Amino acid sequence: MLLALTVKSVVCLLLNLFMVLVFVRVILSWFPPTGGAFDAVQQLVFQATEWAFAPLRRILPPVRLGAAALDLSPIVLLVGITVLRGLLGC
Repeated sequence: MLLALTVKSVVCLLLNLFMVLVFVRVILSWFPPTGGAFDAVQQLVFQATEWAFAPLRRILPPVRLGAAALDLSPIVLLVGITVLRGLLGC
């Protein structure tokens, strides 16, 4: 019983951390690469989250809004994490 609560706590913690990384990635995507330390952080966050974004982007292409495109994969990913957290009781 105690081990199950510990595993659940670790999974919930990892889901929370990944959700924060997704939000950080969304915010960092608003800024173009400029070189230096900022790019290193941006690359690290992008590499840490791309494994979850890539399959969603293959299924759900960006929505065209005139000359711009809206990537819905972060929204779908955040909803999925939220549902998973709810099912686990995090």
